[in-house]
Amino acid sequence: MSRPPESGPATVSATETSFAIIEQLSEVNGAGVSELATALGRSKSNVHKHLVTLRELGYVTKDEDDTYYVGLRFLGLGDRARARSSFYQVAKDETDSLIDEVGERGQVMVEEDGRGIYIYQATTDQAVQTDSHIGTVVRLHATAVGKSYLAFLDEAKREELLDSLDLSAVTDGTITDRETLEAELATIRDRGVAFNNEERTVGMRAVGAPILTDQGGVIGAISVSGPTTRINGDWYREEIPQLVRRSARVIGLKATYS
Repeated sequence: MSRPPESGPATVSATETSFAIIEQLSEVNGAGVSELATALGRSKSNVHKHLVTLRELGYVTKDEDDTYYVGLRFLGLGDRARARSSFYQVAKDETDSLIDEVGERGQVMVEEDGRGIYIYQATTDQAVQTDSHIGTVVRLHATAVGKSYLAFLDEAKREELLDSLDLSAVTDGTITDRETLEAELATIRDRGVAFNNEERTVGMRAVGAPILTDQGGVIGAISVSGPTTRINGDWYREEIPQLVRRSARVIGLKATYS
């Protein structure tokens, strides 16, 4: 659920409300005025005014049952934002190849303002459908991509990010203790990959690796995820990590020199 907007000296509360509405509509895949008002802790009249404005601008749409949805106009904005990433096409092509080989789900994440954002995702017919998609914002401490990204940041940047993270639990398996997380990140640096054992989604595991430039700077991360019934044993601990590390290296090299 989206948090209620909080205004501050450097923010505009009306803008916060509009984006809180948009995020809530995206999370619940459509809602009415009353539902939005309750979820966001705002008055129905206030929410309705924002929805009318957003609808006139083309950013939300309404069906005959008075249910509002995120509008298709966001598609163009999302494509332009994603195209801004210099290594998007490289990451897309390599992730597609990786998933053809592994037969599960793959995702590429970049970090923006302390949040992990999937800029690309590839699936196969047998992949389990989850709530993640291109544009999904994920907790860095609760995902294989996020932990591998954090592990390979330079120390100062990593400490800055860790200081800002909310280490709350997503599942019973999520690491919520700072000291335990830092120990896990040190282990990830040693082995080159991160494991996610039902830390974001119950019943799902993932293997992630950092995408590094030729100079060692971390620019993102890539992971493969799938159900615990298939992602297990040596396939989980040995074989998939080799494939994910290989793809991460290829993306990093091509992003450096393309």
